[in-house]
Amino acid sequence: MTDLEADLRKVVRGEVGFDVTSRALTTMDASNYRRVPLGVVAPRDADDVAAVLEVCRSHRVPVVPRGGGTSIAGQATGTGVVLDFTRHMNRLVSLDPEARTAVVQPGLVLDRLQDAAAPHGLRFGPDPSTHSRCTLGGMIGNNSCGSHSVAWGTTADSVSELDVVTARGQRLRLGQGWSGAPEGLRELVDGELARLRTGFPELPRRISGYALDALLPEHRADVARAFCGSEGTLGVLTEAVVRLVEAPRARALAVLGYADEGAAAEAAAGLLSHRPLTVEGMAADLVPSAAALPRGGAWLFVETGGESPAEARARAEEIVRAADVLDALVVTDPAGQRALWRIREDASGTATRMPDGSEAWPGWEDCAVPPQRLGAYLRDFRGLMVAHGLRGTPYGHFGDGCIHVRIDFDLLTEVGIGRFRRFSEELADLVTAHGGSLSGEHGDGQARAELLPRMYGDEMVGLFERAKAVWDPDDLLNPGMLVRPAPLDSNLRFSVLPRKPVDVAFGYPADGGDFSAAVRRCVGVAKCRTTSATGSAVMCPSFRATGEEAHSTRGRARLLHEMLAGELVTDGWRSTEVRDALDLCLSCKGCRSDCPVEVDMATYKAEFLHHHYAGRRRPAAHYSMGRLPVWLRWVDRLRLAPLVNSLAAVRPLAAVAKRLGGIAGERRIPKVATETFSRWWGGRKARGTGDPVILWPDTFTEHLSPAVGQAAVRVLEAAGLRVVLPPTVRLEKAPTGDRTTVALDPVSLLRGRGRVCCGLTYVSTGQLDRARTVLRRTLDLMAPVLETPAPVVVLEPSCAAALRTDLPELLHDDPRAARLAGRVLTFAEALELLAPDWRPPALDRPVVGQTHCHQHAVLGDAADRRLREAAGLTGELTGGCCGLAGNFGFEKGHFEVSRACAEEQLLPSVREAPEDAVVLADGFSCRTQLEQLAGLRGKHLVEVLAQALDRRP
Repeated sequence: MTDLEADLRKVVRGEVGFDVTSRALTTMDASNYRRVPLGVVAPRDADDVAAVLEVCRSHRVPVVPRGGGTSIAGQATGTGVVLDFTRHMNRLVSLDPEARTAVVQPGLVLDRLQDAAAPHGLRFGPDPSTHSRCTLGGMIGNNSCGSHSVAWGTTADSVSELDVVTARGQRLRLGQGWSGAPEGLRELVDGELARLRTGFPELPRRISGYALDALLPEHRADVARAFCGSEGTLGVLTEAVVRLVEAPRARALAVLGYADEGAAAEAAAGLLSHRPLTVEGMAADLVPSAAALPRGGAWLFVETGGESPAEARARAEEIVRAADVLDALVVTDPAGQRALWRIREDASGTATRMPDGSEAWPGWEDCAVPPQRLGAYLRDFRGLMVAHGLRGTPYGHFGDGCIHVRIDFDLLTEVGIGRFRRFSEELADLVTAHGGSLSGEHGDGQARAELLPRMYGDEMVGLFERAKAVWDPDDLLNPGMLVRPAPLDSNLRFSVLPRKPVDVAFGYPADGGDFSAAVRRCVGVAKCRTTSATGSAVMCPSFRATGEEAHSTRGRARLLHEMLAGELVTDGWRSTEVRDALDLCLSCKGCRSDCPVEVDMATYKAEFLHHHYAGRRRPAAHYSMGRLPVWLRWVDRLRLAPLVNSLAAVRPLAAVAKRLGGIAGERRIPKVATETFSRWWGGRKARGTGDPVILWPDTFTEHLSPAVGQAAVRVLEAAGLRVVLPPTVRLEKAPTGDRTTVALDPVSLLRGRGRVCCGLTYVSTGQLDRARTVLRRTLDLMAPVLETPAPVVVLEPSCAAALRTDLPELLHDDPRAARLAGRVLTFAEALELLAPDWRPPALDRPVVGQTHCHQHAVLGDAADRRLREAAGLTGELTGGCCGLAGNFGFEKGHFEVSRACAEEQLLPSVREAPEDAVVLADGFSCRTQLEQLAGLRGKHLVEVLAQALDRRP
C-alpha cells in the first residue's frame, strides 16, 4: 500500500481503489485518449471531497473529477486520483416545482432528474444524446447542450448556484454578483474588461476556453456561469441548484427535405425566428433507408411545441410554409415521432463506422460556427477532409451551427497520426475563419486545448492561465486541460495495443480477424450504463443489477483493452481481474445489437475463457453445465431419467450434487424428460407431403421440454409443412432418394452416429476447442441436408442465435458453416416464409413475458410480432434479460444477480398481468426462471398455438 493510498483510507469514508481493476476502468473516457491513474476514490459527500484534495495536495498528486465518463475530448482521464461521483454523490436532493428549481449532486444521471421533473410538467432544458447515463456534474463541467438548445440553451443557461471545493480546501457557493468568487478573480477581471468584451466570438454554441465574459458587470458577474465548461480545472463541484423549464404539453415534428446538405444547412438559420424546439440536420449518407423520410438528399428535423396537438401542428405547418423545401412531413402522434427521431438518433451510431465497416473516431466531434455561416463552413469542411484523404459524415445541431462528425483517422501509425495533427491544425484555422468555436458542446479537453491560441490568440489564452492560477494556484485540478495542455497527438489510447493480430479462436469477420480491433470498438459512449431498460432493449443487465462499472459492457471492454496493452493488466489471458469482470456477464448478447458500435461481449467472454483455462482445471460448472448435452445423452441412453429425477428430489442428495457441480444452492435441478423428443418422434407416423423443413432437436427441447417440440410439429404440419429431423448418421457417400430424411441405399457407407448440436453450452463456457469439434460433427451430419434447399427451424432462441452467429464465426474456415447459418429460421419466420397463406387460430387474449435476449440481439422478433398479432395475442413483451441466461443463473455465486435481472422487468410484468393473460417465454431458461422465482409456467408460442389448434372445431 502506497503512502498516498494509506493516507486517503484514513480520512475518506467512501471507497478508495488503488487496485488494478479500479484503475483500469478509468484509464479512458469516450475520447481517443488514455491515462493511467494512481487510484480512484468514490467520495460520499463534500467532506470526503475536501479530505481527498487535502491529501493529494500534500502528496502533489493531481485530482480529476469524473461523472459518467462520456467526455469525448479526454478531460475525464488523468494520472493522479480520479473522483468517481456516480457511486454515492448521485442524488436528487430536492425539487421545487413552484420555483422550477432542483438541487442535485454531481453524480446524478440526467434522466433521473427528468423522470422526477416530468410529473410536474417540467424538465431540464439541455439534453445531450447521452442523457441516459451522463451526469449533471459532467454536464456542468463541459457546459453540455443537446438537441433542444435552440429553445433552452446550454447547461450554463440552466445553472443558478454551485457548491464548489477549491484545490486548497475553500468551500464556495458560486452565484451572481461575484458570489463565491475566489480571492483575486474580481481584480483580474476588472483589469481586463476591454479584452473580455471584445475577445469572444458571438455564437450560441461557444464552449471553448473559460467563460470569463460571464463575469462582466453587464452579465451580472455570474461566477456560477463562468465556472460552467471549466472541465474540472478550477474546483470540484459538490452540489448544484439548477433551473427547470416548462415542458410543452404537445409536440409536433416537421421533417423537411432538401436537395443536399448545403441547402439544409443554409435553411436552418432562417427557421429560428419561428422559435422551434429543435433544428437538427443530417444527410443521406447517414440514413440506411430513406423510405420513411420526405423526398430529398438531406433533412432538417424541426420540433415544435404547443398546449395541444393542434397548436403544435399549426406551428410545424407554419415552418413548412416558411421553408423552401423539396418535400416535407409533419407528424403529431408520439409513436410516429419516436420512429422518425430514431432515424436521426441512430446517426450517432452509424457515424462511428464508415460504410465499408472501417473505424471512425472522435476528436472533431462538435465544432460550431454562427448558424448563418453553417452552409459555407460545411462545404469548406468537406473539402478539407478530401484534401487530407479523410472521410466522415457530418450531422448535428444545424440550428445552432454545431456539427458532429467522426472521421476515419489512422491513429495507429506514425504517418496517420501526423495527418491527424495537420488536419486538426488546419481545421482549427478554418473554424476560426468562419467565426466559430473549436468546441460547441463537449469541451476542449486534450483534443482541442492546444489549438485555443488559434481561436483566441495568445493574450486571451494567457488570461485563461491567470484565471486558472487564481482558482488553483498549485495546478492540482485536471492539469493538462484547457491551459498548458498536453499535445493533441499524445496519450492516444491505441498506442499501447499490439500491432500484430492476437491469436484467437473466433474469426471476428467484422474486424478483419483482429481481436484488438474488436476490443477497439468500444468508444466509451456508455449506452451500456443506462440505469433502466426501455422498450425492448437488453444491454447491459449485469450493470443495472450491480451498478458497478466493472460489470458494464464498457467496463469489460476497458479491462480487455488493458489486458492487450499489458501495462496495467500484466498477466494477459491469465488475468484474474478480467476473469472476475466477465464472471457476471450473462452472455445475453444484448450489446451486440444495443451498443452503437456492436460490441459483442458474449463472444469476447467466450474467447477469454478459452485462453484463460487452456491447460488448466476449469470451474465445476463448466463440466456440469458446459457439457450438459453429453450428460443428458447418457441419461437417455441408459434410461436413467426417472432415477435422476427421484434423486434430485431428495434435498440432501440434490445439495451434494449442486455443490459438486458448482450449481447455486438456491436453485432446483430441472426435471429430465422420461421420453425425449426424438424418441417420441420415432414412435409416430410421418405426415405431410410438401417440401420438408428440418426441425432442430436442440438439447433443451430434446431432453428437458419435449412438449415444445411436439407442439411445433403439430403447428408446422397444420400449416401444410412436412417436418423431418436432422440426420443422425454420417455418410461416406451421399444417399439417394430423399436426402433430407437420409434414406440409405445399399452402397452408402456409415461413418458413425451422433446428434446435431449448436455447441451453445461449450461456447458460453469458453470450451471452444470442444465447441469446434461438436460443430464440425454437426456439419458432417448435416452434409446431405446442405445439398438441398431445406430450411432449418430452431425453436430455442439461444440455439438459433448460436447457429446464426457463433457457428460461422468459430468455424470461419469451413464454408458449410455459413451455409447452415443461412438456413436457420425461427418458428415464426418459418411460418411466414414457408406457409404465407396459413392463418393461426384466433386466441384473442393478452400476452405478457419477455422477448428472449438472443432473439432481440441476433434473430429479431418482427416475424414473432406479426404472428402474435395474427393470432389475436395482444400486448407488448418486455425487454431486458430473464437473468437465468443458460448456465449463468445456475452457477454458484450468481443467484442474486440473476434474480435482480428477473425483477427488473420480467417478474413485475407477470405479477401485474390480467388473469387471462398468456405468459410467453420461448427460451427454456426464461421458462425455468419464471417457474423457480414466480411459480408460473411460461409457454413457448408454439405451445399456445398448438393448444388452440386442438380446441379448434
